[in-house]
Amino acid sequence: MENGEQLEKFKELVNEIDTCMMVTKTAEGKLAARPMSNAKVDDDGSIWFFTNEFSGKVEEISHKNEIFLTYASPSKNSYLSFNAIASLNDDKEKIKALWSPAMKAWFPNGVDDPKILLIKADPQEAEYWDGSSNKITVLFAMVKAAITGKYTDGEHGTLTV
Repeated sequence: MENGEQLEKFKELVNEIDTCMMVTKTAEGKLAARPMSNAKVDDDGSIWFFTNEFSGKVEEISHKNEIFLTYASPSKNSYLSFNAIASLNDDKEKIKALWSPAMKAWFPNGVDDPKILLIKADPQEAEYWDGSSNKITVLFAMVKAAITGKYTDGEHGTLTV
């Protein structure tokens, strides 16, 4: 795939799956993971998330801005993982632009909640697995692999973002 195609494939997978596990590193060097839902994926592949400025992940990103994101949709047999450089952003105009009513569950005071902070993740090279969402096709591919020794259902590769 050419770079433009790779970026489109990346954005398609991120948008399709939507929720990821964001992994950060604590000051003690331990890995910490939590589920995060995308607020937006920019045209360049950067991903935005809402967070509370007092959360552990903010402290961890402030300490070391390298994060790891994993997206998984077992029902669609699609998976994506990649390292990213995270940055924190408190721009009120950007917060308003990304705001959705669902965010009110975490920020009851709306876009003016003083605890709102954005995380921007700039992805590095990504690895993906994108298979058939048809379970019969997957089962057939597994049986075929057991016989031939080669599993060929779906795509696997790396994407430069």
